[in-house]
Amino acid sequence: MSEVRALIVDDSSVMRKIVERSLRQAGLESLMVFEAGSGVEGLDLLRNQKMDLILTDINMPSMDGLEFLRQVREQNLAPGVPVVMITTESSEQSVKQAIQSGAQGYIRKPFTAEQVKERVLPLLNAA
Repeated sequence: MSEVRALIVDDSSVMRKIVERSLRQAGLESLMVFEAGSGVEGLDLLRNQKMDLILTDINMPSMDGLEFLRQVREQNLAPGVPVVMITTESSEQSVKQAIQSGAQGYIRKPFTAEQVKERVLPLLNAA
C-alpha cells in the first residue's frame, strides 16, 4: 500500500497521538498524519490537503464530530474518503447518527491496534 494521508480530528492531543500510534501498529507504516484539534481546524485542513482517511472524535467543543462530518459531506471536501468516528458513546443512537451522516465505521474508546486494523484497513483497501 502506498503512503496513506490520514487526518485525525480530536480535541485531545494525547488521543490524536494514540490514534496515530494505533494506525502504525495496525500496519500502516507509510503514514502521513495531519492533526486537527477541532472540527473547524479539520475543515480548514481539508480545504488545502487531500486525504485518504479521516478519523474523528464525536465529542468535541465548538463543532462535534457529527457536525464536522456533515460539513465535510455538504462542502464535498473529501469525496470518497472513508471517515471513521471515534467515540466513548456506547449509545446506538450516536452510532446510527454517525452512519447516517456518512461515516463508514466507528471505533469505541478504549480501543486496541487490532480493532483499528479490523475497522480501518478494509476501508482503505476498498477506497
